[in-house]
Amino acid sequence: MHKPNFFVLTGGPGVGKTTVLRRLASLGEQVVEETARAVVREAMASGGQETPWLDNPAFVAACARRDIAIFDRMAGETRRVLFDRGIIDSHGANGVPPWPELDEAVRTRRYNPKVFLFPPWREIYETDAERRQDWPEAERTFELIRQRLPILGYTPVIVPRGDVAWRADFVLQSAAEANP
Repeated sequence: MHKPNFFVLTGGPGVGKTTVLRRLASLGEQVVEETARAVVREAMASGGQETPWLDNPAFVAACARRDIAIFDRMAGETRRVLFDRGIIDSHGANGVPPWPELDEAVRTRRYNPKVFLFPPWREIYETDAERRQDWPEAERTFELIRQRLPILGYTPVIVPRGDVAWRADFVLQSAAEANP
């Protein structure tokens, strides 16, 4: 199923995606929060292993399952929807090879071909209890996503640095052009 009204915001950790997504939500846009943080939060609260630092393959699988379920649940939505990451982020994430069900999900559940890619930005990067990646790992993550998007049939749209309002406007304007 191709959903040209579904847009993914992606990139390495700590580059402003979630902040921009919150701004977009405050403007009345329909947004879907990142599943990875929820998976980590729940694992930490329950003593589970589904974190990148304890059981990376289980973490990636949990994120993929949630993102697939969210896509399926929202499939009837006709308004624009902006996702803080998506199914495509689990495909090859953190060095975990994709499995057949994930390959099928990426092939059959299609977002708008334009994907908003947030590049590394050292000045705003910070770690926290749920985001433990150091700066070099954040840069590597961005590069892997940048390389993988065209392989999966998506065109990266680099979101330039700027204040939150400007970046949100950039996303909205670009999304309107990509799906008039």
